[in-house]
Amino acid sequence: MITIPDRSISILVLTPSGRDAEIAKALLAEAGLASQSVIDLPNLLGRIGEDTGFVVLTEEALRSADLRPLAAWIRSQPSWSDMPFIVFTQRGGGPERNPAAARLLEVLGNVSFLERPFHATTFVSVAHTAIRGRRRQYEARLRIEALDEGERLLQTALQAGRLGSWELDLATHALTTSPTCRGIFGRQADDQFAFEDLLSAIHAQDFDRVKTAFAATIDTGVDFSIEYRTIWPDGSLHWAEIRAQLYRNRDGKAVKLVGVSADITDRRNAEDQQKKLNEILEERVAARTAELEAAHAAVMAEVAQREKAEEQLRQAQKLEAIGQLTGGVAHDFNNLLMAVLGNLELIRKNVGDNPRMLRLIEGAVQGAQRGASLTQRLLAFARRQDLQVKSVDLRALIAGMEELLTRSIGPMVSLRRKMPENLPLVLADANQVELALLNLAVNSRDAMPEGGSLTVALREETVDDPGSDLEPGRYVVLSVTDTGCGMDSDTLGKAVEPFFSTKELGKGTGLGLSMIHGLALQLRGHFRLKSWPGAGTTAELFIPVAPAADEGAHQPPPQPIEVPTDRGPKRILLVDDDILIAMSSADMVTDLGHEVVEVHSGAEAMQVLQDGQDFDLMITDFSMPGMNGADLTKAAREIRPDLPVLLATGYADLPNGMKVDAYRLSKPYSQDQLALEIAKALSA
Repeated sequence: MITIPDRSISILVLTPSGRDAEIAKALLAEAGLASQSVIDLPNLLGRIGEDTGFVVLTEEALRSADLRPLAAWIRSQPSWSDMPFIVFTQRGGGPERNPAAARLLEVLGNVSFLERPFHATTFVSVAHTAIRGRRRQYEARLRIEALDEGERLLQTALQAGRLGSWELDLATHALTTSPTCRGIFGRQADDQFAFEDLLSAIHAQDFDRVKTAFAATIDTGVDFSIEYRTIWPDGSLHWAEIRAQLYRNRDGKAVKLVGVSADITDRRNAEDQQKKLNEILEERVAARTAELEAAHAAVMAEVAQREKAEEQLRQAQKLEAIGQLTGGVAHDFNNLLMAVLGNLELIRKNVGDNPRMLRLIEGAVQGAQRGASLTQRLLAFARRQDLQVKSVDLRALIAGMEELLTRSIGPMVSLRRKMPENLPLVLADANQVELALLNLAVNSRDAMPEGGSLTVALREETVDDPGSDLEPGRYVVLSVTDTGCGMDSDTLGKAVEPFFSTKELGKGTGLGLSMIHGLALQLRGHFRLKSWPGAGTTAELFIPVAPAADEGAHQPPPQPIEVPTDRGPKRILLVDDDILIAMSSADMVTDLGHEVVEVHSGAEAMQVLQDGQDFDLMITDFSMPGMNGADLTKAAREIRPDLPVLLATGYADLPNGMKVDAYRLSKPYSQDQLALEIAKALSA
């Protein structure tokens, strides 16, 4: 069904005999098109207008009628309008069978013939085609009106700014100028002003400078902008400012210059006068120059310090806002991972010895653990904690990420590695470096929508230049190079600014590169971007080499978690507002052999304790509406001062100033970690 853009649009139907009018209107109504009947041609001419979608006619209605008024109306249509007509005929629309059709075609112009009897589908199809064509005419009208309005506004702006417009054809040197433009060069509005006249008006001392600027614009496409002296026909000296841009055709060939001109004689004279006054004033204040310079330096230093403080405050406010948002999202995601990891552990314990199921469960656990690692980094960023810097083997780190990188960049991008042997260890936070590498890989993938090559490379570099961006010393450089679209110099200069993104809305935060830049600074390294339009981008992260004492150090293998033995099952009160997390945690505790009472708010927990029920331990979530875990712990201790409490939270630190006498359980946690913390709390 066609949707008419304006409810006032209707179709006129002129079928004076038979049931053609009723049939046509019924078919149009079924197609969702409003129509009106007219009784004769004069009535049609009185009602037809721009709001008419198209006209349905019968050949009989036009056979003996005077078509000259209708033809005159058709000729008088606006340039955007070509009224569609649908004519019902008895002998088709071809000149062989219906010679009268040729006459109607000549008069009506945009006409479609339907030979009776016709199928309803055919008529509806022709009507749809006609209304679509009419809609395109309305769109053309809007574009024409917009162009007319734009031209009017442009001319108004030029007149208000006393600017003259001009256009130069580079092939023929034909110069087109407005009356204002000719007046700027001392010509009358109706005078001829050719390109040769323009050149001859240039002051001899400025001619070479104008010629050089003109050639630079033609050769490089840089905007033409120059101020120079002109000689008017009466011999008087004036100043003109010329600005223009190069216009190229679809083949990229430069075809013309389009620009504006302005008379700046008064301004230049004022500047010259001001210059003379300044010279006089400088002579009078020469004795106080030293004092003024010292005062100026002090003021500028204060201004610079204030600007620096304001900039630091703005950045701090931005990071604070980002941190609050990131912390909230990461905390919620932690809860989801808590349920996933807990249920996967219980499934793994009960699945038996099915190798395939164990492999699938192990893959899911590893994926969830990676998600947990990511949320911990996000939470650390939200709280702006110190990096966990230690000696890191970048070769091993990249090798361990190869599968994740391959999946992240997709099948259309090939991954290459260039990592020499015997690279030294570096001082870095392994998790943050992984996140930086993943961000760079995803950015490169987005820059290669049709595929390409991504190269991850390592190299050692020694910096001994004191004037460099880096402190002198040894560095390992992690580089990521793509074959994507690249960036121009303006984009490259803003790439590491917070919130700057070249991606469309909803596909980028503008924080990835700024976070990597901040990471490099925290590591006392450097982050460098190199890019050219159409030639790809290379991102380099300089990381300091670890001291010699640390280079050969090996991290001890993680020790298995030992769960202290405990005497018999315990009765545990479990408090979590998230029902999904509560169910998963309760199942893990029950699987450990303990009895669990599950509640979903601090108020419910207090009611259970006030009822006198006895518990050996309370496990509570920290972030809950109404009464958080810290408040619940304090309130519970007023009823049971000796009740051990295990506080579960996804945050690395509790809010400033909040102290809770409880054991901590970091989300997401495994069943072994849960058992260990329960045993610690009970043994105390």
